[in-house]
Amino acid sequence: MPEPDTLDAVVSLTKRRGFIFPSAELYGGFRSAYDFGPLGVLLLRKIREAWWSYMVRERREVVGLEASILTPPAIWRASGHLEHFTDPLVDCRSCHERWRADQIDGVCPKCGSRDLTPARAFNLMFRTFVGPVEGEGAEAYLRPETAQGMFVDAQSVARAMRLRPPFGIAQIGKSFRNEITPGNFVFRTREFEQMEMEYFVHPSVAAEAHDFWIAERLRWYQELGLEGDWLRLREHDADELSHYSSRTVDIEFRFPWGYGELEGIANRTDFDLRAHAAASGEDLSVLDPVTEERYYPSTIEPAGGVTRAAMAFLLAAYHVDEVNGESRTVLRLSPHLAPYTVAVLPLSRKPALVELAHEIFADLATIVDVDYDETQSIGRRYRRQDEIGTPWCVTVDFDSLEDRAVTVRDRDTLEQVRIPVADLVAHVRERLAATPRPRARTLTFHQR
Repeated sequence: MPEPDTLDAVVSLTKRRGFIFPSAELYGGFRSAYDFGPLGVLLLRKIREAWWSYMVRERREVVGLEASILTPPAIWRASGHLEHFTDPLVDCRSCHERWRADQIDGVCPKCGSRDLTPARAFNLMFRTFVGPVEGEGAEAYLRPETAQGMFVDAQSVARAMRLRPPFGIAQIGKSFRNEITPGNFVFRTREFEQMEMEYFVHPSVAAEAHDFWIAERLRWYQELGLEGDWLRLREHDADELSHYSSRTVDIEFRFPWGYGELEGIANRTDFDLRAHAAASGEDLSVLDPVTEERYYPSTIEPAGGVTRAAMAFLLAAYHVDEVNGESRTVLRLSPHLAPYTVAVLPLSRKPALVELAHEIFADLATIVDVDYDETQSIGRRYRRQDEIGTPWCVTVDFDSLEDRAVTVRDRDTLEQVRIPVADLVAHVRERLAATPRPRARTLTFHQR
């Protein structure tokens, strides 16, 4: 388990090396908002790509969607969010800070006072107005989850793509929740990105499908590096289930402050489709062409956070070891997630070396993300690449001008091998192919 000071070290590294910056820092910052820098953008993109490949590209029955972020109140009234999407809010009468009542032990964390107001429901959705006039008829909401777009469009998607249950609709996108007490770096923020899928099945196989997706989603994290006791499964108690869920299981990560949710896998039953059918007047049931049964599908929902996943991968990858008597900070990220897969390092700025290094960079950049660094000593450059998680460094030295070969250094083993320039692209492909990555498995149940 990472120690509390590991969080400080990782936060410092992410800012220093261009992963994550506090938003609006030039103007004193903006609470609970962060900007992802050049390396953070690459890390997030690779997490999304790993999820999309596993959840959509490798599955015949799953398709994608990008629904609107701005949504009318009718959707959230039907889904129950206007009524139920709340947290208990209390005020400290001494220092006037506000807190989630279920996250404090009857005492204000800021001043220690027990003089707190009674808890009241606080709706977490961001409300805005569409058009030039602010009024009830112009109300809209920033979506607090991506799921409802998939429910509202489910029938249109099924018709367009000729799908019948079991099938899934997947989406990656921004959501917004007006959290009372955000914190712990990017773990809890008011603007965040979700990776969600709604998997529609006959109600008779919903429990089986739920178990399948719990196992699949756990395996995805494990095979990308979160092995051993980094993760656990936690079943929701009956009194904490969402209003739409008959059962929810969280995949939790051991953060420095304890276990916290990475992803929830919920059995949403047929609640959402029935709710939208009732509110809209449209029939959202499906017809089984064999049995001629008409029914509302149950929905299994794996829902995870892109930024929470990034934070977990960074914390698990962070290591400090010793090489040749010197301390080395290294991010042992999976090569499938590391911002740069390869770094090209000419030994000096001699024009002939730089020219060859540029040639190698151009070839490798056709298949992977590549960094290029020609400043400071080669040792310092190795340390820089270790600290940002680059799996392989390619050193172009003076012998390269004669034998057209380069030295490839491994981040984790520190092994160095000599590879002909002509074979370098194939070598990197082989190394990536040999690195474990999650592969989709097919559901084994047969719909009844």
